[in-house]
Amino acid sequence: MNRETRIGVGLIVALGAFVAFMLTVGSLGDPNVEFGLLPVSVVLNDAQPANRHGDTELRISGWFAELDGDCTGDDGGADARVAWLQRDCPLRVLLVEQPPDDVTQADLARMGLRLAAPSGRPFPSRAEPGGPNLRLQQLVFIGHFDDAAADRCVPERTERCRNTFVVSNYDGLVR
Repeated sequence: MNRETRIGVGLIVALGAFVAFMLTVGSLGDPNVEFGLLPVSVVLNDAQPANRHGDTELRISGWFAELDGDCTGDDGGADARVAWLQRDCPLRVLLVEQPPDDVTQADLARMGLRLAAPSGRPFPSRAEPGGPNLRLQQLVFIGHFDDAAADRCVPERTERCRNTFVVSNYDGLVR
């Protein structure tokens, strides 16, 4: 083996060692949260997202809409501890695309991923006093399915409660 061949083999071995080192260093620490971002369209493809994701914390992006205009008298059932999870009013959903201004509660329930929160606070404030609360950008909601409170929902709403995305926070930046 001549000198040039040994230098070439040495450079290839050094390059391989450098790549292995970079892969090792890059895999240390927590994964980048951007890779854990799910578009709402992927989640809506699951008929039962609670079965697939359990109570794992997720980051889901989509178009937020909140509607209380069509709500009539639904206080969430007899158990006040889970009323926040099983009530229909106000209806908060995450959608694949921005809905029109004249969207109805039935449309939102059919097209969107239902959102809830124990305190009702981790949602954007109302953009306008009347009509649907729509945003001009996609939002990222952080939370989980299959909340422990779902077992206390009335029997006819238990599955819906399990498949409601329980929000702990939201971010207005989709990167």
